[in-house]
Amino acid sequence: MKWEKLERAAVDAELTKLAGWTLNDAASAISKTYKFSNFIEAFGFMTEAAIVAEKLNHHPEWFNVYSKVEVTLNTHDSGGLTELDFKLAKAMEKAAARRIV
Repeated sequence: MKWEKLERAAVDAELTKLAGWTLNDAASAISKTYKFSNFIEAFGFMTEAAIVAEKLNHHPEWFNVYSKVEVTLNTHDSGGLTELDFKLAKAMEKAAARRIV
């Protein structure tokens, strides 16, 4: 299924629902850096997020060092941001909330 690229107003509206996520200069991707208490918590977050990503068939660009996970989301096939990116971002927020106090 090809997802429709969101208009800038829709992207801005969705971003207001996500604390700490930022839009890149080209308005084509959103990103966030998560900081956990240790590597196990970071890895647990990544594992939970990976399961959701696989179910959505939408895989993040991410980078992990010890307790930090940097995430970037966009829908390459659509050339920008789609509802799929925001679905995955919301799932990541839920996964992080269980691990960050």
